[in-house]
Amino acid sequence: MRYDKGRKDASRSRIMEVAAQRFRSDGIAASGLASIMSDAGMTNGAFYPHFQSKADLVRESIASALETQSRQLQEALAAGGLELAMAMYLSSEHRDHPETGCASAALLPEIARQPAETRHLYTEGLMKLVRQLAEDMPPHTRDPEGVALGIFAALIGALQLARALEGTELSDRILAAGADAARTLIQQRQGGEVS
Repeated sequence: MRYDKGRKDASRSRIMEVAAQRFRSDGIAASGLASIMSDAGMTNGAFYPHFQSKADLVRESIASALETQSRQLQEALAAGGLELAMAMYLSSEHRDHPETGCASAALLPEIARQPAETRHLYTEGLMKLVRQLAEDMPPHTRDPEGVALGIFAALIGALQLARALEGTELSDRILAAGADAARTLIQQRQGGEVS
């Protein structure tokens, strides 16, 4: 039986949506195709008309997650600048829901083990986020892209630590400390001074 293109596109989107959430919540290695397809409301056989392999699905899911994160970052920066973007990233809501959050914080160790094509695609997506953040740095920031890289490293690390300690007072303190570290990076690079 043949289905129209719209239905095929909708099925593909549904598989990617479920996979992206499953990968971020359970990890790539722990997420089997059978469970992804079941969660998507489809049979295992319906997978292969859309993707050649799980590796293809992983690559496309990561790309989609990074694109979504880029849109969210742009919206946060437009609405409230760096402070709002950092507050949203290091919120308890983001900490408590990895399935819909940052792919980097949820998947970095597994992304490092993916094929070169996936790692390259991840690098491009990450650098798009870094450039967005760099463009919103205060005037006279020395090496805005370097500062943005440092901020991402601080935010991702803080979120990962906070998730490991979720449900504790220390988890909340780590979120606050991550934001303070990011602010310090920005302040140290103001006015062209070397710190």
